[in-house]
Amino acid sequence: MNRKQILSWCLFDFANSSYSAVIAAVVFQVYYINVIVGNADGRGDLWWGRAISLSMLAVSLSSPFLGGIADYAGSRKRLLAVYTFSCVAAISFFTLLTAGAALFGFTLIVLANIGMEGGLVFYNSFLPRIAPPEYHGRVSGWGFTIGYAGSIAALLIALPLAKTGRFELIWLMVAVFFAIFSLPAFLYLPKDAPTGVTASQAGIMGINNALKTLREIWSRREPRKFLLSYLIYEDGVNTVIVFSSSLAATTFAFGQDELIGLYLVVQVTALTGAFLLSKPTDTWGPKRVVVLSLLLWSLVAVSAFFVQSKTHFWAIACIAGLGLGSVQAGTRAFYTQFIPEGKEAEYFGVYSLVGKSSAVIGPLVFGQVSAAFGSQRPAILSIAAFFIIGLVLLRQVKGGGPNVHQGQGSGVRGQGSGTS
Repeated sequence: MNRKQILSWCLFDFANSSYSAVIAAVVFQVYYINVIVGNADGRGDLWWGRAISLSMLAVSLSSPFLGGIADYAGSRKRLLAVYTFSCVAAISFFTLLTAGAALFGFTLIVLANIGMEGGLVFYNSFLPRIAPPEYHGRVSGWGFTIGYAGSIAALLIALPLAKTGRFELIWLMVAVFFAIFSLPAFLYLPKDAPTGVTASQAGIMGINNALKTLREIWSRREPRKFLLSYLIYEDGVNTVIVFSSSLAATTFAFGQDELIGLYLVVQVTALTGAFLLSKPTDTWGPKRVVVLSLLLWSLVAVSAFFVQSKTHFWAIACIAGLGLGSVQAGTRAFYTQFIPEGKEAEYFGVYSLVGKSSAVIGPLVFGQVSAAFGSQRPAILSIAAFFIIGLVLLRQVKGGGPNVHQGQGSGVRGQGSGTS
C-alpha cells in the first residue's frame, strides 16, 4: 500500500466532514429551519427535507453518468475537484442569506449538497485502487475515523463563533476548511489516465454500462439482496443525519451551544466506534459489524420516541454514535466484495445511485409526518422502521465474511463466507 495515498484519501474525509457536521448536521441545518424559514408549525422541517431530497435525487440520477466518465474518460480526480469546488463555492454564498430567504437558502443548500454528495462517487471509487482487498475494511474505517476528527475540529472552531452570532464567519470557515484539507487528495491520489474518449461519450457509455451493471447485479441474487437492504436501512441513517439537530432543537429545546456540544460528544463516540470496529470489519466480516450496528440503531430509534428529558436524549445520542461510523464503513467494505476488478467507479456509481436514492424518501417522510402532526415524535418511528426492515433483509444476504481470508473466485473480489 502507498501510505501517502491512504493518508491523502483519509484527509479528504477529514475535509468534507466539516460540511457534514457544521452545514448538514448541526449549525446550518438548525439556522435554516428555525431562523431562515421558521419551524413553529413544522414548515422548516418540510423545506429542509425537500432540499435534501431534491439534491440526493439529482446525485442519484447522475451517478451512473458520472461513474461512466470516471471509468471511460479516466477523469475521476478532475471530477472530484469540480464537485468539491462547487460545494465550497455554494457554502461561501451562505454569507448572503437573511431571515425569510427560504428559497435562496433552499437553492444554495441543494447546490452545496450536490457538490458534496456527488463528489463522493469519485472519492469512494479510489478505495479499491489504493488498498488491497484484505485492507478495505480497515482503510474504510480509518477514513471515517479521521472524518469524525474533522467534524470535531470544525465544530470546535464553530462553537465560539456561534456563541457570538457570527454565523457568516462559520460558513466561510467551513469553505476554507474543506478547500485546504482536500488538497492532499488532489496531489497524491492516483492520477487520471485520459483515454481519448470525450466526457459526453464516456457519460453515455456510463449510463449504458450502469444499466448493464444493474442488470448484472439484479441477476446475481446476493448483490441484489444486499443493495435492497442497503437502500432501506441507509434511508434511516440519512434521515437521522438530516434531522437529528432539528429534533434536538425543536422537541428537546437544545440551544445552539448545547447542539454543538452534543454533536461533538456524538462525533467522539462515532470516532471510537469506527476505530474499534475497523479491524473487526476485516476479521469478523463486514456483515456482522453492520448487523450489530443496525440492531443498536433500531433500539435507539424506538427508545427516542419515548424520551422526555434532555439527559436521556444525550445518553441515546451517544449510544447511537457508536454505530454511526461502523455501519457506514462496514457497508462500504461489504460492497467492495461484489466489485469486479477494473469497474470500481462504475460499481460505486450504482452504489451511490442506491445510497442517494435512499436519502430521497426518508427526509420527505420525516418532514411530511412532522408537518402533518405538528410534532416530530411520530416521525421518529418512521426511522426505526427503516432500520428494522433493512436489518431483516440484510440477514438474508450471503457473503460479508472476513476479508482476511476471502477468495478471488469468478474474477470478483471474494464473495466472503456467509455469516449472520
